[in-house]
Amino acid sequence: MSRKNIFVLGMDEANLTVLREVPNAERYAFHPLLDVGELQVGEVSIPDLLEKARAQLDAFDGSIDAIVGYWDFPVSTIVPILCGEYGLRSASLESVVKCEHKYWSRLEQSKVIKEHPRFGLVSLEEENPQPPEGMSFPMWLKPVKSFSSELAFGVDDEKEFQDAVKEIREGIHRIGRPFEYVLEQLDLPEEIAGAGGQACLAEASLTGVQAAVEGYVHEGRITVYGALDSINFPDSSSFMRHQYPSALPEPVQRRLKDVSKRVIEQVGMDNATFSVEFFYDAAHDEINLLEINPRHSQSHAELFEYVDGVSNHHAMISLALGEDPGLTPMHGEYAVAAKWYHRWFTDGIVKRVPTREELEQVERDIPGVKIDVVPSEGRQLSEMPGQDSYSYELAHIFVGADSEDEMREKHDRALAALPFEVEDPTAGR
Repeated sequence: MSRKNIFVLGMDEANLTVLREVPNAERYAFHPLLDVGELQVGEVSIPDLLEKARAQLDAFDGSIDAIVGYWDFPVSTIVPILCGEYGLRSASLESVVKCEHKYWSRLEQSKVIKEHPRFGLVSLEEENPQPPEGMSFPMWLKPVKSFSSELAFGVDDEKEFQDAVKEIREGIHRIGRPFEYVLEQLDLPEEIAGAGGQACLAEASLTGVQAAVEGYVHEGRITVYGALDSINFPDSSSFMRHQYPSALPEPVQRRLKDVSKRVIEQVGMDNATFSVEFFYDAAHDEINLLEINPRHSQSHAELFEYVDGVSNHHAMISLALGEDPGLTPMHGEYAVAAKWYHRWFTDGIVKRVPTREELEQVERDIPGVKIDVVPSEGRQLSEMPGQDSYSYELAHIFVGADSEDEMREKHDRALAALPFEVEDPTAGR
């Protein structure tokens, strides 16, 4: 039997390892399509990326059976554009953009659920813009399109509000201009056409613990296959870890899944994976939807593999080939798993990262541990793409264990064995 040729936008080594372990992987040949750097660094040109991708696909001597991607914008929107051109399965571009455009997403959510924060647009054209009518501090300001919480700011007063507006104004074009090209491919509602791709959204601050559900839609049938918890560093909005399975009570998880299904149906998504993020306020027994991602999270791939025995990449591949993933949870090697973030909370220059040999030694010494180093030596942290507004990632530490206590112990051992050196960028000046 000939293998299916699957083109992966921004395929990287860490995820390729996971892809090669999905069920029936021997049936698939994975091909890289564009590289991560050209997709994520600087201000990308969607037309140029599409032209380059088409040239690579057209030059391929074989069948093109699927085009997939697990990264945020622009990958999330390039996939449906290319799939439409090559007659392949994917979500529609409109359904993806209804999730990606934060203002459009909120408008769609408000049609079918009440579990979302108050929101409104903030004018970046005015000299001294003000919060939307009826909203008060604290709140979050963010572009209507960004990724990895880039240019997302929590603001508690007028000064912080104006400072955030200034930073968003200066940086919004990097993602906003390419996003406007995508918007031009659609017949937009009047309010979205008026807002455009370089608008700023204010949302009421949410409290509680963060959680996410993942699922997929196959031929109109929505399946939610897992719920995870996202734990922040103390007094910070930066993630410390994503942990699977969720520790929230089962009734709460059912509510999260129900809300997710309603909004996914509302945006009209089909033949695709999704991830929906929430806050749960236990004191008031309230849930609030944070955002809808029209893709599964590659950050969670190892976690599902550790606990369920199958990574969420399996769902992406199956759907692209027209097959029902048929995921059945809880057949993995471990009871609990987490992706931990080793972060640096000030700017710096990376003077030393662990060698490949040092990483392999840690992974041999501690079963159930995998490590991905983020920066290269000599890199200034503030110049790395895709970072949140408050910290910088040094490494991702994936841990599978039989209990949460064992998972913490494995993480601490692994972290202690990683020799990073970061220097103050002003040192020696």
